[in-house]
Amino acid sequence: MPGRASVVGTRFVRSGGGWTPGGNGLGRGEDRRRIVGGGSVRSSGRSPIRSSARLSARSSVRFPVRSSVRLYAAVAVGGFRRYATYRAATVAGVFTNTVFGLILVYTYLALWDERPDLGGYGQAQAVTYVWLGQALYATLAVQGGGFEIELMERIRTGAVAIDLYRPVDLQGWWLAQDLGRSVFQLLGRGVIPFLFGVTVFPVALPDDPSTWAAFLTTVLLAMVVSYAIRYLVALSAFWLMDGTGAMQVLMIVGMLCSGLVLPLNVFPGVFGEVVRVLPWAALLQGPADVLMGETSVLRVFALQSGWAVVLLAAGRLLQSAATRRVVVQGG
Repeated sequence: MPGRASVVGTRFVRSGGGWTPGGNGLGRGEDRRRIVGGGSVRSSGRSPIRSSARLSARSSVRFPVRSSVRLYAAVAVGGFRRYATYRAATVAGVFTNTVFGLILVYTYLALWDERPDLGGYGQAQAVTYVWLGQALYATLAVQGGGFEIELMERIRTGAVAIDLYRPVDLQGWWLAQDLGRSVFQLLGRGVIPFLFGVTVFPVALPDDPSTWAAFLTTVLLAMVVSYAIRYLVALSAFWLMDGTGAMQVLMIVGMLCSGLVLPLNVFPGVFGEVVRVLPWAALLQGPADVLMGETSVLRVFALQSGWAVVLLAAGRLLQSAATRRVVVQGG
């Protein structure tokens, strides 16, 4: 269509009847212009030219609800299939989670021999907690390792400008893709270590199907909370030259505050009370307590749903601020 903008890199030049991507700058005698929110074009005498990262979700085409559902479902399926292609990595992950599970189980058994009923758990519950943690480790990307690395790289290179120009919500797109990844990691990498653990060791699992249904619901909510945390971390790349530091913080905080090392129930005093209401508590501790009947299901649902809403809203606000104010220097 004449006059329509095509987003490649961050610079555009007027050529004939339309806009075409420029090189390192604008040609001599050509108009200097920039793309602003809503896809309109206006003159600007400043350089470098602001990229289409200024385009926000409000410039997207509003699809009918049914079409949107099909679109995001297709993205989720694509995320599932993408990770399913890495068979060797999946097998290695299953082996790694099983080995680490064995190490943690025997460590926990020694600890619970010295401190019976530590954190309100018996030995069987502690063992169940270990294998559940190994099943959900990659599923929830507790220490990172999901979409956030790719998104941060796209922000760094400026390729995110193309993502923002698509008639699809950026946050929704990556959420759907990450849900597909999470489901694959649960089925492909999490189930086998869990089955191995519950077969070899005494565990505390419920017989009531409704408890299992509630547990699976908490896992789904945990996927959303995990995504929302990592989306905020990924968006920090709009302001940081290198996202390595943010990823390191995510890894350390995720390991400590999710209960991956020790159940959050064992932390005493004010520190324990604080970590048990942080968003990371919604990842592993909440689903584990629901599965073993150690807490109210509604309480965990409220914790997870509340943090999901708060973190997704924060991600929306941060995305809006980034696309309005940040100049992407890629291209």
